[in-house]
Amino acid sequence: MALIEMATVTPAEPQDGIGCFDLGMMFSAGAGTDINLVEAHKWFNIAAMRGHREATALRREIAELMSDSEIGCAQRAARDWLKAHPQAVAPAPLLRIAA
Repeated sequence: MALIEMATVTPAEPQDGIGCFDLGMMFSAGAGTDINLVEAHKWFNIAAMRGHREATALRREIAELMSDSEIGCAQRAARDWLKAHPQAVAPAPLLRIAA
C-alpha cells in the first residue's frame, strides 16, 4: 500500500484584488492548505480594499464564524500587509488641450 503525503501549498503573495480573493478562498476552503479563517478574513479584507466586490460579502460570512479576537488579529494582519505592500498608483493621463 502506497503512502500518499499531502503537501501544503505556500502561495506567492499577490498584489491585485483577484489574487488576494483567490488566497481568501484557498484559506477558507482548505484548498491545498489547512482551513484558516484568520488568514481567509485577512485576504478577503485586502481583496475588498483592492476593489474586489465579492470579497466584502465573503469577509462578512467568515467573520460570523470567528471570535472578536480572531477578527482583530485578521484586521491587524491585513493592515500590516497593506503597509508593507502599498498599491502602486497609476500616473494620471496627460491631457492635451488644443489651442
